[in-house]
Amino acid sequence: MIYINEEKINNLLFAARNADSARLDAILEKSRALKRLTLEESAILLAVDEPQYLARIFEAASFVKDAIYGRRVVLFAPLYISNLCVNNCLYCGFKSDNLLIRRKALTVSEINSQTEWLLKRGHKRILMVCGEAAPGGKSNIDYYIEAVKAIYAAQAGSNKIKRVNVNCAPLAVDEFKRLKASGIGTYQVFQETYHDGTYRRMHPKGPKSDPDNRIDSVDRAFSAGIDDIGIGALYGLYDYRFETLGLLSHVEHMEQKLGVGPHTISVPRIEPAPGAEVSFNIPHKISDEEFKKVVAVLRLSVPYTGIIMSTRESPEMRDTLLSLGVSQISAESSTSPGGYTGEENKKAGGQFSLGDHRSLDEIVGTLIRHDYIPSFCAACYRMERTGESFMKLAKPGTIKGKCSMNALITLKEYIDDFASGPVKTAGCAMISRYFKQLEPSEQDKLKSLFAHVAGGVRDEYV
Repeated sequence: MIYINEEKINNLLFAARNADSARLDAILEKSRALKRLTLEESAILLAVDEPQYLARIFEAASFVKDAIYGRRVVLFAPLYISNLCVNNCLYCGFKSDNLLIRRKALTVSEINSQTEWLLKRGHKRILMVCGEAAPGGKSNIDYYIEAVKAIYAAQAGSNKIKRVNVNCAPLAVDEFKRLKASGIGTYQVFQETYHDGTYRRMHPKGPKSDPDNRIDSVDRAFSAGIDDIGIGALYGLYDYRFETLGLLSHVEHMEQKLGVGPHTISVPRIEPAPGAEVSFNIPHKISDEEFKKVVAVLRLSVPYTGIIMSTRESPEMRDTLLSLGVSQISAESSTSPGGYTGEENKKAGGQFSLGDHRSLDEIVGTLIRHDYIPSFCAACYRMERTGESFMKLAKPGTIKGKCSMNALITLKEYIDDFASGPVKTAGCAMISRYFKQLEPSEQDKLKSLFAHVAGGVRDEYV
């Protein structure tokens, strides 16, 4: 697999077992200075199993997360537009030979209706997800662009979707240019596993069977002008330590060749999917404690990157991981095309089983209760703070001030339009508390923007 040196990764993991406490101390001190860790240093942290040392890693991760992003947590919803797929990934409910699901590709009208439903719940950011096949003889790129336009066209009152991010099959450079021109934010593509032999076994047929084409799609997307890229690994396919170093090797390649690392990293674990045998017999199951360590090590290794946690995980695990580095979470998700409305649509066939079934309002309330500011912000895309521009603010932690203020603005919007009584009360108290911590000039700016929100204006930001 290009960009991934398996021998180097294995040697680093072997050597990491011999690191002493002084070496660990030095690594944690470096991480608290918000400096990127090397592959060797990350390998040493991954080798830690002793509870007292794990606690120190977790503490450092919490510190770094707050130093870079503050207390805000970005919320979004996935919108699955199709479960048609030509690939036969052994762990996925969408696999091409799975006869247990009903195949469905949403029409433009259905995509618009699904988006309106999400808007009426309070969502402002969408991750569009689709299988690798388009309906009705259309090309993938034509279908994707139709869908993006339908999402942006949806409206509920004065609310519209602020930003569409896209998780879709690898494209050619000219196709990526068309996708960029449609107005997307981040392009997201997961390598799934960075171990070449495992990759080829898990993807026996279809375009996805070529690991080099998939990993190289990041470079193609960037050359097409998409400078916010999301990457990830599916934990459970191979040893979690190897996968994490493989993912970090990919980060190093991006930094060296493209000049910027990933905008986001996702860390899904395999969850059951009817018809996908591997999802019920996970080859390298990762425990909860190991999973928490992975998230913490990623936060320390790539401090500037947003870490995404989906609703695969339980409410308890998701709440815990917020303190260890997660900065973006999905809420009130469905992984079935059309699954947000109608019982029949919900039976169409999801990609995997969900662990967190809380409503958006419940999740917003939980975040506030744990002193995290729920954020629906898309200001960085609006202000063209993407790619290198975003990294210049994220790496030293100066993005935190803008993020916190914009999170408060979007929380005010949510409170005024959607919040239940208890969440409204708690949210107003949070806004008041954080407002008092701002500089006088920031308070004046926020007062003005809050007045706009109270007057019905939406999508304000600094």
